[in-house]
Amino acid sequence: MERLTRNAPVLLLAAALVVATAMTLALTSGMTFYQDTWDFLITRRAITVDTLLQPHNEHIVVFPILIEQLLLRIFGMSTALPEYVLLCLFLAATAVLLYVYVKRRVGPWLALFAAVAILCLGPAWEVLLWPFEITFVGPILCGLAMLLALERNDRLGDIAACLFLILALGFSGLGIPFIAGAAVAVAQGPRATWLRRSYIFLIPLLLYVAWYLGWGHDAETHLAIRNVLASSRFVVDSLANSLAAVAGLGPSPTGGAFDPSWGRAILVALVVLIGYRQLRKPGFFPGLWPIAATALASWLLTAFNAFPGRDPTSSRYLYAGAVFVLMILANLFNGIRPSRNVLIAMAVVTAAAVGPNLVVLKDGSDILKPQSVFTRADGAALEIARRTVNPDFQLTPEVAGTPSLINVYAGAYLTAVDEYGSPAYSTVELASAPEEGRRQADIVLADALPITTTTRPGTLSRSAGTGECFAFPAGRSGNLQVALHPGLTKIELAPGPHADIALRRFAVEGFPVLTDGAAGGTVTTLRIPRDEASRPWYLHVDAAQSARVCR
Repeated sequence: MERLTRNAPVLLLAAALVVATAMTLALTSGMTFYQDTWDFLITRRAITVDTLLQPHNEHIVVFPILIEQLLLRIFGMSTALPEYVLLCLFLAATAVLLYVYVKRRVGPWLALFAAVAILCLGPAWEVLLWPFEITFVGPILCGLAMLLALERNDRLGDIAACLFLILALGFSGLGIPFIAGAAVAVAQGPRATWLRRSYIFLIPLLLYVAWYLGWGHDAETHLAIRNVLASSRFVVDSLANSLAAVAGLGPSPTGGAFDPSWGRAILVALVVLIGYRQLRKPGFFPGLWPIAATALASWLLTAFNAFPGRDPTSSRYLYAGAVFVLMILANLFNGIRPSRNVLIAMAVVTAAAVGPNLVVLKDGSDILKPQSVFTRADGAALEIARRTVNPDFQLTPEVAGTPSLINVYAGAYLTAVDEYGSPAYSTVELASAPEEGRRQADIVLADALPITTTTRPGTLSRSAGTGECFAFPAGRSGNLQVALHPGLTKIELAPGPHADIALRRFAVEGFPVLTDGAAGGTVTTLRIPRDEASRPWYLHVDAAQSARVCR
């Protein structure tokens, strides 16, 4: 029984890891590839020096690309599940290392509460639910491993720390702040060891500089004097918002009532508490300074490059910030062993924070899932239109209905599908997909094929009307529609005002494909190219005057 009690935090951590993994997989069930992932899937399939080292949003992303390509070659592109499983492993490993780090300072129970808080950090929903964010989780995981390796205070630990720091940099620029942390850790050692141990941070730093000079200098940057001058406020807001997120008071992706003053109030309360502790026990634990340097460097670098979408409440930054503040607090209260009553109170506080954060995490899932519907539907449209679609056709937000597919070009996408399989709906699946997906597929199809119209003055000649014709009564067309197959269709409008001509194929509500329409007293020739689906299109004419459609 005594042994079970002693091992209870570890057993509960294991249970939390299992529950968190199951929760993430449940919340991401049915999701497919999203946004930036498409750059790795279809643009960087050829593993060359350039594809590996070209920056992505100013970040070096060597290891995420290699991981993506490995998964692609093993599992193909028909399912994104391996990505989500890998994300769960990264998140779980980060929580375990955080537990080890905090346990060494304040004991196993507070370490357990810290790990649970990170596993259920709802305001960091992007990081917890989007596999691409291993570009942010990876540096934190490797940075934690680096700091723990340095605590060995031996040659093997130093070598491991250098390797972990190189790995952190290879995931994204979030590894850069850990260089500062490593430098501070080395500087804390005896002066006689500084030169001998400087390789720990100098080798990764030189590798990063070499990358920057060769490739990174061409990356987009938002560095501005205005950002530098406002950086102190950004740092304080980042610290406060990270504390609020851990406490279950952070922002939600759906908006709602987020009060930033809660984070500031928690920050002030902690400053008072730390000041009180310093009066009773002056001095700081040496482990504080490496992680403090890392956090400060991270927040300052983010502040210097801030722009809309990169603010202290951004989901991905809250994850890193929460890890940093928990590590800082563990060092500030190093050596404390709270009483049983205090531990019970902390457990209650943790549970009270986890509840709201799980709601926020569910909100994030509800935002991401419709994106998978668009991805599957728009991808299906490209595959149906593959005979005639321009290889340079791009799924821009205006066409795709979402900005998350802006990296998808028809030619590269179809080549990847031919080689690795398709994540899109089949034609049968598209016919029963959610309505928003079917509507968007019709819009993408119309642009990708493309469906074209040509209008000229006049009336429909007898020879043009010898085929099957359908009449739309004046002003009473309602939901009348006529089925069309690939080929030419002529639409005659009697004299009168401008008329609307619209189509649908997979949609069942309304006619989402709008043409330019036509003026009265004209004949419009509608051309529909042949594609990979047998399902007909349906034409609707909304006009005050009579119209006739001949197929």
